[in-house]
Order: sequence, then C-alpha cells, then structure tokens
Amino acid sequence: MHIVQQVLFVIIASIGIYLFAKNMKAIRRNILLGKKSDVDIPNQEKWRNLILNAFGQKKMFSNPLVAILHLFVYLGFIIINIEIIEIILDGISGQHRLFANLLGGLYPILINSFEILAFLVLVSVIVFLARRNFMKVKRLNQGELLSGWPRKDANYILYFEIVLMSLFLMMNAADSCLQDLSAAHYTHTGEFAISQFLKPLLSSLPETALIIIERFCWWAHIIGIFVFMNYLPYSKHLHVIMAFPNSYYANVLPQGKMNNMPEIQKEVLYMMQPELAPTSQDAAAPMNFGAKDIFDLSWKNLMDAYSCTECGRCSAACPANMTGKKLSPRKIMMSTRDRLEEVGKNIDKNKEFIADEKHLLHDYITAEELRACTTCNACVEACPVSISPLDIIIQLRRNLVMEESNAPQEWNMMFGNIENNMAPWKFSPEDRDAWTIS
Repeated sequence: MHIVQQVLFVIIASIGIYLFAKNMKAIRRNILLGKKSDVDIPNQEKWRNLILNAFGQKKMFSNPLVAILHLFVYLGFIIINIEIIEIILDGISGQHRLFANLLGGLYPILINSFEILAFLVLVSVIVFLARRNFMKVKRLNQGELLSGWPRKDANYILYFEIVLMSLFLMMNAADSCLQDLSAAHYTHTGEFAISQFLKPLLSSLPETALIIIERFCWWAHIIGIFVFMNYLPYSKHLHVIMAFPNSYYANVLPQGKMNNMPEIQKEVLYMMQPELAPTSQDAAAPMNFGAKDIFDLSWKNLMDAYSCTECGRCSAACPANMTGKKLSPRKIMMSTRDRLEEVGKNIDKNKEFIADEKHLLHDYITAEELRACTTCNACVEACPVSISPLDIIIQLRRNLVMEESNAPQEWNMMFGNIENNMAPWKFSPEDRDAWTIS
C-alpha cells in the first residue's frame, strides 16, 4: 500500500512541478519580449533593494497595522513552506515525520512555530477579507479593471490560504490524537501549540477514523499546495515570486531624473550644426520614439507588469487620480500585463507573433490617461514592490507626441515657446528680465 501511495505522490508532484515550470518559462519568455534595459545598477544597490523592499517590506510600514498583518501572511508563506520539504520527502520515501528523529527536541519547537504562524495567517487573512468585502476599503474597490476576475482572484487566494492553513492544523490535531493512541508510524512529538485546541473535536473518534482524517488532510494539503503553485501564474499573487527579482532590478536613479533619448539630442545637434549630420550613406535607419506596444518597452517594464499586486497604493497616492482624472497607475500596469498576456497567447498559437492590429497605446491605454500624469513620482514612491508605472507612462506619451504629433494645443504652444524662446513662456529671451525694472 505504501508503494502505491509513493508512486501516486511522485506522479502528482511531477505533474505539479512540470506545469509550474512550463508556466514560469512562458512568463520569462514574455518578459524578454521587451527591449534591453540600459540602466546599470551597482550590485550593492540591487541587494539593498532586495533586502529592504522584498524581504523587509520596508514600504509596507507606511501603514503599520496592515504591514504587520501582511508580514504574518508573508512569513507564513516563506517559513511554513519549509514544512512542505518534509511532506515532500515523506511522500517520496513513504515515511511519516521524517525530520522528527533527525531534529530531536528541536522538531516540536519548529512545528509549534509553524502552527503559531498558521494561526496568525488565518487571523490576517480573515481581516483582509473583511477589508475587501465588508469595510470596502476604497483603493481595493475602485473601478479600473477591478470588477469581475480581479476582485474574484483577490478573494480566491485568501480562501485558498484559509483552507491550506486549516488543513495543516487539522492534520496535526489528528496526528496528535494518534500519537496519544500510540498508533503505528505516528512518532511522539508532544502537544502542538495551536492544534491541541482542535483535539477535543477528534478525541472520541476511533483510530481508523483518525487515520482517515489525518491522511485526507495530508493529501489535501500537499495537493492544495501544488494547485496553489500553479494558480499563481494566472493571478495577481504572482507577486509573491516576482517581487524579489523586481526589487533586485529596481531603478535606483534619483526620483525625478528621466532618461534622455540620445537620438533626440543628436537631432537637435544636427539641426543646429547641419555639417555634423550623417550623409545618406551613413544615416541609420529611422527609429521609433517612445513606446507604442509592449515590444517597445524594456524587459524591466514588463517584469513590473507581472509583479503588480493590484493593491492600489499607487493610485491612492496619485494626485491626478485624487482629483477625478482618468489616470490610474494601477490600471496602467494591469493593462500592460493584459496586453503582454494577449501577445503571449498569440505566440503560443502561431509559434511567433502575428500582428493583430492592436497596440498597448490606444487599445489598452488612452491618450487621456497619459496626459493626466504630472510625473510627480508619487506612484513609484508608494509601490511596495519597486514598480514604476511612470516609466511606462513617459514612454507611451513620448510616442504620442513625437510619433503621432498628438498633443493638446496648450502643449504645442509650450513646445513652440521652448523651441523659439528657450522657455515655456511666450517672451523673447531679451525681454525675460524686463519685470525687474518695471
């Protein structure tokens, strides 16, 4: 019987790991559809961002209560998964609590810490469900793309965590009852910190029933982990994985400093000094300015899209959004990810990208949204996982203005003044100091 369970476990684990690896490979391919990023980040800065923002969740602590609850869930995800290592090894070897004898007195301490974390995760997740569905926290219920699947997705993952933690605690409670009965294969580990309070529900059951409950919870828990793992690539909760590389590769340029386009600088130079312009033989092929579709963005922009938690902190901090403008930085990231996913499906179907007459600009993100941005960097500062919606906005807006000549009349007047007067105002440079003598 044990060999049948071992073979079944290996098959289920292999399928789960294979599907997860396949999905992550597709996501990696989609991210690499972006252009090479020119930002050179020192290694010490990369590690600093990773430790402070991904592991330390530094930006979350602008709201201490939410940060602490999120920290419980985060630690639960990271640390309780250590327990999965034992479950996997048990499943492969046919053993039960393989680490109990190896770790001795340390084992109960480890399991008790897992149980306390599991309980804290349960409490935190219930609070998060209440905030989303009963307290109706504004940033979690604003309109942009959040109705339908995104709202359901947020709830599904919380339900999933409740089920997984409950199965873990019930499994330990049944295991503890079996230890009291000195059942075969159930190693004595002592009372568990949290699941001992569930034992009265089970203590009157016969040994066979307890074994069925313990085995059911064991199998449901590990299969649930594999299902959860393969659900992540289709969910906004992919950020539990992507937050780490995204923080590592975060831009560390001073906020407000934009990347100039050397091509534009050269065009201005050639206009002022025509003799420096390349001849027709030497001239490079015309290039596109800014970004029109995901292929024009950098791979880091596309990684940002997959890392978005849809938490809405960026939109809540956005002054344009506060004043009723159509712009929402969260929607910018969600739309970028939607377009990227559509392109990925196109490639899966056709083995290469076949033009579909759609683009990120206009079809997913409108000119009205882009024009509302004040480039204040509030969204970048607010993001807990080092995403920059502003970088995407700037590149799309550059395409609007420089490729389509699509700008409001007020902007065109300003552009003309800058070109002719070297300032946004319609005053000759010679008259600029006239106010000082009036």
